[in-house]
Amino acid sequence: MERFVKFEVCGQEFALNTDAPEDEVGEILDLVKSQIESQAGTGKLLPARAAILVSLNMAGKYVRLKKELAEDKRLTDHKINAIISNIEKQM
Repeated sequence: MERFVKFEVCGQEFALNTDAPEDEVGEILDLVKSQIESQAGTGKLLPARAAILVSLNMAGKYVRLKKELAEDKRLTDHKINAIISNIEKQM
């Protein structure tokens, strides 16, 4: 069920609608807040600039994980097919 969630990052309030479980939303918000605040906390970056850098870093991690998952799936499919082939040969 979708609900309205309010949160604060770098002294600014935000809100969003989500149907994600509460613990998942909390984990996501904690991660985002800690990443942005650590970037902005250096005093060298404005919060908006820190948010962009954090978004780029997270997007980069997402793309790498997506590629790793695709490769893992390919390897798993290959191993499964090899096992099936071995079983069929023994029949």
